[in-house]
Amino acid sequence: MVQHTTKTIWRKNNIFDTEVDGHLITIDLAKEAGGDDAGPRPKKLMLVAAAGCSGIDVVSLLKKMRVGLKGFDIQIEAEVSEEDPKQYTSMKIIYEFEGEELPMEKLEKAVKLSYEKYCGVIALYKKAIPVAYEIRIKN
Repeated sequence: MVQHTTKTIWRKNNIFDTEVDGHLITIDLAKEAGGDDAGPRPKKLMLVAAAGCSGIDVVSLLKKMRVGLKGFDIQIEAEVSEEDPKQYTSMKIIYEFEGEELPMEKLEKAVKLSYEKYCGVIALYKKAIPVAYEIRIKN
């Protein structure tokens, strides 16, 4: 079994640093929450992880299907609970593709494979909250 390990180090105030695969990630709170705004908030990094995981899958699958993309964005809208612990209660992943004569059936297949089979981040989130997705083509 593969094991992933990280170590997060407190720098000062609410600032923490983590090295991941040789890249430094700094986490902090907004100034109005008592932080120095030295980095993103930890909860939003959960959304980044989902978008990155699925995005890598989708791009790889579309390359294999010989679909040429001009642009590709992933937007995630997540509802946050009002009570503590503040947590995501639902998530919607919006895949926005740009290109010439993109075949919708191939876009749908790539997104569905990522959503249902390959993306481990989304798989974990789906066990905890409702996760939906939408595909859009930009003109």
